[in-house]
Amino acid sequence: MCMNNDKLHEECGVFGVWSTDDINAAQWIYFGLVALQHRGQESAGIVVCDTKGPIGNICAHKGMGLVSEVFQQDTLAKLRGNIGIGHVRYSTAGASCIENAQPFSLNYAKGTLALAHNGNITNADEIREELQKEGAVFNGTSDSEVVAYKIARERMELASIEEAVTSVAKELKGGYALLVMSPQKLVAVRDPLGLKPLCIGKVDGSYIFASESAAITAVDGEVIRDVLPGEIVTISKEGIKSEIALQAELKAHCVFEYIYFARLDSKIDNISVYDARLRGGMALAERYPVEADVVTGVPESGLTAAVGYAQKAGLPFKLAFNKNSYVGRTFIKPTQQERMSAVHMKLSVIESVVKDKRVVLIDDSIVRGTTIANLITMMRKAGAKEVHVRISSPPFLYPCFYGTDVPDNSELIANEYSVEEIRERIGADSLGYMHLDDFHKMTGDLPLCKACFDNNYPV
Repeated sequence: MCMNNDKLHEECGVFGVWSTDDINAAQWIYFGLVALQHRGQESAGIVVCDTKGPIGNICAHKGMGLVSEVFQQDTLAKLRGNIGIGHVRYSTAGASCIENAQPFSLNYAKGTLALAHNGNITNADEIREELQKEGAVFNGTSDSEVVAYKIARERMELASIEEAVTSVAKELKGGYALLVMSPQKLVAVRDPLGLKPLCIGKVDGSYIFASESAAITAVDGEVIRDVLPGEIVTISKEGIKSEIALQAELKAHCVFEYIYFARLDSKIDNISVYDARLRGGMALAERYPVEADVVTGVPESGLTAAVGYAQKAGLPFKLAFNKNSYVGRTFIKPTQQERMSAVHMKLSVIESVVKDKRVVLIDDSIVRGTTIANLITMMRKAGAKEVHVRISSPPFLYPCFYGTDVPDNSELIANEYSVEEIRERIGADSLGYMHLDDFHKMTGDLPLCKACFDNNYPV
């Protein structure tokens, strides 16, 4: 797997459309996937079906790269249908290759289906072995393909696609948001713990599912609500049907949606991502005050928390970095030296903001420590007198098994060094991490998964 430049990545984003109107679902899905591009930049795909045409007539296209690279207007024009699902991917389970690109579409004895998946199925290998004993042959290594095959197998024995999805979902462990499309129906599933986000929207008579609410508003949709943990929602010509089929008393929503992954203009589980990050910055200011002249953030992920810190501390907030939006994706650079060079190309310090100033620098996390150390060096060269680092998450100590790309322990700087030692290694004058006890200031009473910080895995 290609590693990024000291940042975490989500596995993917999903987007689905169901309509009785004569719409171009692929065009809607394209815009939705562009809005979700931050969740996955390795591959993209769309599968659509015309419910008014021959049953089982599914059209699909997927490829490696950004949404705009995979889909041109002539490609979208060939994807004709009024229902469909789409996917953007960053691999955490399975290699980065076209065989693992989604959505997966299958032909089987009772028809066709397509599946798009966000998350990670922790018991996928067991299910794969079971299916292989029955003769299944897989094209790739993704856990998502395993789930698609399992649903097709169950559909052979059950009366409807939603029954097959429900049967399979009861066997799955881990975090997941699934969209499953048959030629007449669209089924959405959220894992029982609520680890992965999924919401429902509407445009006139058309329904939309998306990983984030911002993708629904991107197509002028109205956000209805979040899909509930353990809920299975089916949309067909008979209407919309909901069932809480997956029971779990425990709920554990991924805290990193609020710290880093989700777009600022999204709401997840009815909590504004922007407001959560703002409150996180305020919590840092309460916990780690410091005498300083200016507060700034690392674009884009640290900016909102920096605004919150500045407001609480009564200090001016200023943009200290210029971001070059035309630089390629730094996480695909193959060597550490090339990744560091790409950081210099992507970010430059605005000298007048930091020269002769005591600066508070806010970022969302420290994984390996290379990027933040590089930025501190750049700020000092631009004349900063002091650089005090504040991080809006606790130290990473443990791996994630639910679809977040946390490196193994050998690459986690906090697993090897103390906070004081990290401060010395990155060259900061002081360093403060978010306390676990302060997460409630960000998200209130929402139950959170914090396993990568506290080793308390919910499943």
